Amino acid sequence: MLDSLIVPLLVTTDLPPEADLAEFGGLLTGAARTLDREGASYPAFLAGKVFWLDQPGSAESQGDLRFAALLGFLAASGSDHEARTVVADARKAISAAVDARYGDVGAATPAVMAIRATDVRERTPSPALFVETADALPDLVAVTRPYT
Repeated sequence: MLDSLIVPLLVTTDLPPEADLAEFGGLLTGAARTLDREGASYPAFLAGKVFWLDQPGSAESQGDLRFAALLGFLAASGSDHEARTVVADARKAISAAVDARYGDVGAATPAVMAIRATDVRERTPSPALFVETADALPDLVAVTRPYT
């Protein structure tokens, strides 16, 4: 079995009202496939659920941005990782991806933070959409599955 660190994660940002949650989730999980620290990269896997934080139609009628979130688990390969640095590496990758995709419409830099595993389970709404990193290392997927 692969040495890994698993971190419960919250990602939240504002998106245009017409944004697609599946695309947003794919953007986040794709950005987390390979993380970088000081010029060295390492494989990672993000699985979780994406959902809107605000009520449907609340922003659409006014043309304002809507708030979206992902609650899930981030697995990073290797035995020498610390949660703080893995989250910082994920924040950098996810922020770059969100800015590249939604920055022209005024989306803010996403908040990416470690949270408690119980918060992921208790605070994820039931209609949320499941997303995960495509083409991730099978061992990372396997160690993360019990958490999702």
